[in-house]
Amino acid sequence: MIIQSKRVWIAGQFIPVQLELSEGKIQAVYEYGTHTADQDYDSCRIVPGFIDIHTHGAYGYDTNDGDSQGLRDWIRRIPEEGVTALLPTTVTQMPGVLEKAVSNIADVVKDGYEGAEILGIHFEGPYLDMKYKGAQPPEAIAIPSVEQFKSYQKAAKGKIKYITLAPERDEGFALTKYCKSHGVVVSMGHSAATYEQALMGIANGVTSMTHVYNGMTAFHHREPGLVGTALRVRDIYGEIICDGCHSHLAALNNYYTAKGRDYAIMISDSLRAKNCPAGGCYQLGGHEIEIRENGLAYLKGTETIAGSTLKMNQGLKLLVEEAMVPFDCALNSCTINPAKCLGVDDRKGRLNAGYDGDLVVLSDSYDVIQTYCKGIRMLDKADLKL
Repeated sequence: MIIQSKRVWIAGQFIPVQLELSEGKIQAVYEYGTHTADQDYDSCRIVPGFIDIHTHGAYGYDTNDGDSQGLRDWIRRIPEEGVTALLPTTVTQMPGVLEKAVSNIADVVKDGYEGAEILGIHFEGPYLDMKYKGAQPPEAIAIPSVEQFKSYQKAAKGKIKYITLAPERDEGFALTKYCKSHGVVVSMGHSAATYEQALMGIANGVTSMTHVYNGMTAFHHREPGLVGTALRVRDIYGEIICDGCHSHLAALNNYYTAKGRDYAIMISDSLRAKNCPAGGCYQLGGHEIEIRENGLAYLKGTETIAGSTLKMNQGLKLLVEEAMVPFDCALNSCTINPAKCLGVDDRKGRLNAGYDGDLVVLSDSYDVIQTYCKGIRMLDKADLKL
């Protein structure tokens, strides 16, 4: 199949080209008009597929449910917002729940599925700090343990690729070093670490930070904390929720200004309530949450934010149109940067020959017109109401 547009994101700019898609890959890139196109998107923007490395669920499903049908439905439908790859993300709960959750993901990957590619599992918790736990269930927070993590990874059949932990609770950075040496990205989050402790975490294998500004020590000019670490250490990755609620628009701009084009990672941190009506009550880690009119989830009866219902295409729009982040910086943060963080940038995150046929067709208003997952059109085969 050959598709074309006058605006295709190649080498950090929009140019008119044709893309040949077959066998799951971009087989070739041609000058515009070289061949008869099977699909002409005129002047719509074609960009790499979005990669969401921190997402708990959507459509009423949560990763911790451990239900194969719910997971399959989520993965099949999520391309409607331009997501072509993701890491289903756990939330802190008791060992039996977590083992079931990660085992379910591994089984679905083994048996096959349709939709966005599951690149692995993001294991958020249970090795977190109590003060900065946010909405994470306190009764299930645990001390970092290499042996316990091995049992989780065994249940996951090796699919845990990213872990959020509080580095100051990891004695001798034992779990950090173990994960680093076994190909698992270690991210600091839900942490009370000082700036100095964070630097030691980085020295021992941490390469990312989880939802910067949220669930971490704040910036003070005499005590930089984890936020100060994110701004000062520009060559480690850092996730950020771009809904304009978790972080002020000015804070988003400050963060992207500090990080530049290469190390910011936009995430949704979405919950099961995404794409469900506002006002409903749901569960997160066994605790009740409620969705308010601003789209945010809160622990029921409190002002503690529990997560978002952000769609990735809307996050991109907010960054560019409201936070005034340059388009290339914003787009990189949901395409090539997460691909690099996970070590899959040899096949994801760019519209180059030889890369996976993962791409999104966007209108000027950032609506998703079509999404291709490994060269397969998704929106007209998922029976969605767009």
